[in-house]
Amino acid sequence: MSTFTQQLWQDNFELFQHTLAHPFNQQLANGTLPKEIFQHYIIQDAHYLVAYGRALAVTAAKAFDANDIIQFSEGAKIAIIVERSLHHDFMQQFDITQSTFDNTPLSLACHHYTSFLTATAWSESYPIVLSSLLPCFWIYAEIGKEIIKTSQPNNPYQAWINTYAGDEFNQAVHNIIHTIDQVAAQSDPNTLEKMKRAYTHAAQLEWLFWDSAYQQKHWQGLDALSY
Repeated sequence: MSTFTQQLWQDNFELFQHTLAHPFNQQLANGTLPKEIFQHYIIQDAHYLVAYGRALAVTAAKAFDANDIIQFSEGAKIAIIVERSLHHDFMQQFDITQSTFDNTPLSLACHHYTSFLTATAWSESYPIVLSSLLPCFWIYAEIGKEIIKTSQPNNPYQAWINTYAGDEFNQAVHNIIHTIDQVAAQSDPNTLEKMKRAYTHAAQLEWLFWDSAYQQKHWQGLDALSY
């Protein structure tokens, strides 16, 4: 019999394949992704990780036991560390100034995704919050493991690929999957259905985030409005 998370993965596998096949990820793997697209992505991802860290911190406060409090408190800390270190390095490497970052607002996709995560973290029960957070962990890990197989030599994006294909990140993914399966085993059918919906919506937003970066989408037209 499959676990709850195994069923989640199967139910959303077509969406994962669609995400893996997105030009952003395929061009990232072969090193041909235009620099300006990656610049846009890194800025938005740095914004995203701060919100994700907040959502993880709220999750820790709702956790059922002490080990999970530690797990998600550490997750929140790591999200901010990654935002400050990995993205700082990439911003230097890809010529993104602090001024550019500070003056670039959240894209529509980033705003939508972070709003969904933080609203879910504050307003929903612990099991549903967990499911909303899982796609960011799991999909990134699986994308990383897939595209590292075809990554080309001297790929300018190799450090990004290595991070998400690496053992440390994948162990963190394994841990949250284990936690969710334990929580799901204690949940009633109505909660399980809400968990499934939260996971699917977050997985859809993962695709949207990458697509928005690839299209370099920004807020448009608002500057011309008068109030």
